[in-house]
Amino acid sequence: MVNKEVRSKVRVGKHRKIRNKIKGTSERPRLCVFRSNSHIYAQIIDDSKGITLVAASTMDKDFQLEKKNDVEAAKVVGNSIAKKAVDKGINTVVFDRGGYIYHGKVQALADAAREVGLIF
Repeated sequence: MVNKEVRSKVRVGKHRKIRNKIKGTSERPRLCVFRSNSHIYAQIIDDSKGITLVAASTMDKDFQLEKKNDVEAAKVVGNSIAKKAVDKGINTVVFDRGGYIYHGKVQALADAAREVGLIF
């Protein structure tokens, strides 16, 4: 019988490899994406100072959609985080997909953030 690794462990390993290459700075912070089974989260992080500059998720009080873990929810979160970032003066970021495949929800979040004005 073939023993396969658990998907979550594979994702964490991929995320570690990505994080070895990607660093968020004050000039270009890191846009990090996390998907759980029920919600989608995004943060803009300055790794040099170790602080979160902007955060958005489907758990925010101003989130209106009923389904909180689909492509439409990801678009709303991407739109929200980009607006908050532009309001704070953040225009360019480094995208950290968190070990997830750049497809579906992750891609929808990134495209929505680009439409508002984030450059990455």
